[in-house]
Amino acid sequence: MFQNLEQNKQNAIAFYRTAYEGEPRKAVELYVGDDYIQHNPLVGNGKEPFIEYFERMAQEYPEKSIVFVRSVAEGDLVALHTHQVWPGGDEYVTMDFFRFDDNGKIVEHWDAMQEIPETTLNGNTMY
Repeated sequence: MFQNLEQNKQNAIAFYRTAYEGEPRKAVELYVGDDYIQHNPLVGNGKEPFIEYFERMAQEYPEKSIVFVRSVAEGDLVALHTHQVWPGGDEYVTMDFFRFDDNGKIVEHWDAMQEIPETTLNGNTMY
């Protein structure tokens, strides 16, 4: 089936931003397919556990922020590279991968997160 790579990238960003900024139910309603497989060990499988997790994050950390640094799409996958700043000044680099179904809806998610170190041996940033 044909995948609209640009639309999938835009939808992955909109989905993540909407959930991250406190509207996970809206994000799921707009961008998630019939099933949702979660690979983050801190989040349960399915739509409701995802919604519950992000509602809790919005309550506990309302001042967190996210910047989408880049997105890459291939086949039915979209990868997002983000910069997150959490209360207290903790900064993280994340990589999120989303799999889309044939209808352009998100049906699976993987991620990796790393705290940004103060110094590096190579002198390069995480971005």
